[in-house]
Formats: sequence, C-alpha cells, structure tokens
Amino acid sequence: MSAITHLQFLESEAIYILRETAAQFQKPALLFSGGKDSIVMAWLARKAFYPSKLPFPLLHVDTGHNFPEAMEYRDWFVQEIGATLTVGLVQKSIDDGRVQEEKGHNASRNKLQTVTLLDTIEEHQYDACLGGGRRDEEKARAKERFFSHRDEFGQWDPKNQRPELWNIFNGRKHFGEHFRVFPLSNWTEMDIWQYIRQENIPLPSLYFSHQRKIIERHGQLLDASTGIIPLLDEEKPKVKEMTIRFRTVGDATCTGAVESTASTIDEIVAEVAAARQTERGTRADDKRSETAMEDRKKEGYF
Repeated sequence: MSAITHLQFLESEAIYILRETAAQFQKPALLFSGGKDSIVMAWLARKAFYPSKLPFPLLHVDTGHNFPEAMEYRDWFVQEIGATLTVGLVQKSIDDGRVQEEKGHNASRNKLQTVTLLDTIEEHQYDACLGGGRRDEEKARAKERFFSHRDEFGQWDPKNQRPELWNIFNGRKHFGEHFRVFPLSNWTEMDIWQYIRQENIPLPSLYFSHQRKIIERHGQLLDASTGIIPLLDEEKPKVKEMTIRFRTVGDATCTGAVESTASTIDEIVAEVAAARQTERGTRADDKRSETAMEDRKKEGYF
C-alpha cells in the first residue's frame, strides 16, 4: 500500500476538523471572504459533508471596501455550492455608532471588522466560527490551536489555550463563549496553491496577473482603480498602470499587490516557491506595529 501524499494528509486532517466542528458545536459558521484560503476551506467542507449541503452558513464580514472581483466571486461561489450566506456589515456598525471610522489618507476599515464580527456572532448565536488562518502566515497566527477558545467578550488569550494531544479537541465552553476553529493551521501558502491546482478550484481574477492602476505608498503597491483609497494631491500624478497580482485578498485599503506576470496556477506555484517575502508582507495593516495582528486577535479579530 503506497503512502499518502502530504496534500492527502492535510486534506484528511482538515476534513476531520470540519466534521469535529459540526459534531461538537450546535451552531457553527464558516468565515468566507472570497479569498483563496476561505475558498479552499469551503471546498473541503463541501467534500466533508457530500452529498449533503453544508451544515453551517458562510459568514462574510463586509467592510464595504472590498474588491468588486471578490464580491462577484463570493456571490457566484455561494450559489455554485448551494450554501447559505450571512453578511455582517461594517457600515451598519458605523451607522449604529458601534465603531468610529478612521480618518486620513491611511484610514482603513480593517480593524473595525472585529466589532462587526462579534456583533454578528452574538446576533446569530454562533458558537464556533471556522477560519482560514494558517500558522505560516504570521507569528500571532502561529500561536493558535485548531480549536481556539474565545471568552464571553470574544477575546483571545494566547497564554491560556487548551492542549490538543493525539488530535483530541476540547470544545467545551461556558454560556456566551465561543470558539474559532482553524482547519488549515498546518497548511502553507504553497500547499494551498498546490491543492488549488490539484482540485482545479476556480478563483477570483485578482490572484492572476493583470493590468491595474497602482499607487506606491510606504513600500506597498495599493489599488488606485476603484477610488476606495483616497489619494493625496501629490500622489495623483504618480498613479501608474502596472502588471500585478494579489497574493492575499482582503480589505482594499490595506491589501498590497506584487508585480507579477504569473497568469496560470503553475506560474504562481513557481513564483511562490521563489518568493522571499511572506504573503502577509503585502498587508499594510500588519505593519502598523510589531504586534499588530496579535493585538487585533486578542480583541476578537479573525
């Protein structure tokens, strides 16, 4: 009997965790942004429960500053797999006075998602949210367990996590608490792309090389084509057409592009293999401080 490949092992592990989540929790949801990691997670979930439909909804926290391509893909994908979609709106959190929008040309709604997420979890009484976070992405995410406990305020304590020995997961909680579950914890960016190639998973066009209006700001190549990012007067003449793609997709105000001519999955796999910067290195929100991601996660971020 031949040994299984590493992708088969990762797939099996993720499916096991997805099924454990459905078994241990009464009302889970799968966080879905239209980015490649959440797409792979939803694809695995469809495999895990086939031929039944997903036993939980997809949950998208919409900042209102998303790439149009990602939103078009989100709506198509939800219909394609026959899932239910729940949307939490950051704009509603702003209108309700729950959060205050940042000011200035570097303003972003990315951090505001935390309150919207926690409010949506409370509104729908979700007791577990499946996330596409991977340990190789960022040092704070490397501290996460598969089953990551959140207290009654939605906060995460990295020093108070439960042991996970022999793939035994403890989903016990008190009323008002919930869990974040990360089936892709042991995957790398390369694993994601190789699995996408293996499964022939369709993706938003953002991930492939294309021409786009770009402004370079603080070393980041930011989108200047949608009008979401306000430009300073001195920046407007510096906007230029570039051949780029996005390695990670999130809020348009803080998602940086990379110069690239990779227009196929094979070319992207080769590019990722040669890359010397992590994909989160293109995210401006992670550069606000040394512990930016961990600080956000402690407050209840993804």
